[in-house]
Amino acid sequence: MPNKDEIAQFLAREFPQNRCTVESVAPLGATVRHPVGHAELRPGGTVSGPVLMTTADVALYVAILGEIGIVPLTVTTSLTINFLRKPAADAAIIGVCRLLKVGRTLVIGEVNLHSEGSEDIVAHVVGTYAIPPKTDPA
Repeated sequence: MPNKDEIAQFLAREFPQNRCTVESVAPLGATVRHPVGHAELRPGGTVSGPVLMTTADVALYVAILGEIGIVPLTVTTSLTINFLRKPAADAAIIGVCRLLKVGRTLVIGEVNLHSEGSEDIVAHVVGTYAIPPKTDPA
């Protein structure tokens, strides 16, 4: 299976608009980091919901690629987020993913998000990804 560096290189090449960095890839899991600056804040000085959702989605994708290999067309089919508390406006968002079920066509995982430097969970996410069917080489 691909390692952290191979997945990071794939993301840099195929998903360059992504601002997350791959911190670790482990069996059935991954950790990513999304920097937070002025552009990620909404009025009131909190990290925007789309930043939190992006971080969770990328954490899921990285964990799945680490488990099944680089399968680019693996896609999100659902993502549910529960916002629990206000993230720090001056700290990166860390997404820690744990895959709950890896099936032939679907993968289900959960992600806990927290502000870097704090263990307090700011959001909890559950997501499902679809794995494309394998095709026989012609």
